Amino acid sequence: MPPLHTDAIVLHVADYLESSRLLRLLTREAGVQSVVARGARSSRQRFGSATDLFAEGAAQLTVKPGRDLHALDRFDVLRARPTIAGRLDRFMAASALAEVVLRLVHDEASAEVFGVVTESLDRLGAAEEGVASVALGGIWRLLAEVGFRPALDACVECHQPVDTSGAVRFDPRSGGVRCGACAPAGTGGRLLPPTALAHLSEWLAGGTPALAVSEERAHQRLLREFLAAHLAESRPLKAWAVWEQGGW
Repeated sequence: MPPLHTDAIVLHVADYLESSRLLRLLTREAGVQSVVARGARSSRQRFGSATDLFAEGAAQLTVKPGRDLHALDRFDVLRARPTIAGRLDRFMAASALAEVVLRLVHDEASAEVFGVVTESLDRLGAAEEGVASVALGGIWRLLAEVGFRPALDACVECHQPVDTSGAVRFDPRSGGVRCGACAPAGTGGRLLPPTALAHLSEWLAGGTPALAVSEERAHQRLLREFLAAHLAESRPLKAWAVWEQGGW
């Protein structure tokens, strides 16, 4: 089988045996792939900064059919993104984003998903303020690209337009807002003020709304509840928990 040449982003790194590293890559051509970079620990000449978290570049993989672990033959780094590691708030936000990508994305090719993650990491690396808002927007756009875009204007139950001039019920399990008539049938959810809905709409449109700290925390909780309702696995999101806890 010929080598796979694809753009890739490093989302997870772990040491492997005495001299190698295991990487989980988001690729443009084949979704998330697990690879081994042989000799990456013993010498940086072959891969350089390619095994650094959030590095992006052109990768060459030897893909073995029927196996979950493939070989990384080459990785030419185009964006190393050292500024993400330069500030703890950026690093924790990027780690939470990467963790969600690894839970949501499988081995399907998607240029749109790759583009959302690339843009979000670039924005995080450049953000001086509003780091949490950048990460929240990236994750909401990622959810939209993989088929979990929340319904914000029409009721998820009866599909009638919802009056968003006042507080509305947002049901994470159902995937969006409920009208007044259908809200009693919902199981849980939160009442969201118009400003919170406006933030969601702005993120999905590619914007980055300015948030107060209390609003950041509220939106982190809301997004965590939405993810919990739609992730196939129930394992806790460890990086997310540290990010949401804050205070570092």
